[in-house]
Order: sequence, then structure tokens, then C-alpha cells
Amino acid sequence: MVHRNSERYYLAELYRLKGELLLQQTSARAVSSTAESCFNQAIEIAQQQETKSLELRAAISLAHLYQNQDRQKDAHDALAPVYESFTEGFDTMDLRAARALMAELS
Repeated sequence: MVHRNSERYYLAELYRLKGELLLQQTSARAVSSTAESCFNQAIEIAQQQETKSLELRAAISLAHLYQNQDRQKDAHDALAPVYESFTEGFDTMDLRAARALMAELS
């Protein structure tokens, strides 16, 4: 539907949600790999569209995935640059979640 209507603003969020749904199904390694690809694709799309809030959500999802795989450094490296790029809005739910996750990863 996104491609048919050329309405791509939330395409990054759709990929992020697809990754989250895949992880809800099972924790199998193949599903984790597919979810990781969805999160990375969401980040790439959000960067192209310059939608920082959607990029942050995708980075949080990717960081959670890495954290659950005991890949703390990868989780930090995925989230830190996006989180640090914000200069305002630190009381929003997404930035509060990112700050809490960054604290867990430190």
C-alpha cells in the first residue's frame, strides 16, 4: 500500500514495526537476523527522509535487540550517535526511553 500510494513518510516506522513483530513470534536466530535487517532498513530510510524521531525509534529497537543478544557495545554504538544528535525535546517519551537505555548500556 505504501508503494502503491507513494505515501512513504512512515515507511521507516513500518519496517521497525515489522522487526518488532518478527521478534514477538519467536527468538530464533533466523528471525533475529531478519528483524535486525528491518531495523537497519528503517534507520536508513529515516536518515534519507531526515526524520530524526523515526530514526531514534529504529535505533532503540536495534539497540534492544543487541542488548538481548549480550552485544552491549553494538547496542551502544547503534543508539549513541542518534541520541546525541538531538538538541531539544528531551522530555519526549522516545528520548526518555533512549536515555534510560543508554544508562543501562553504560
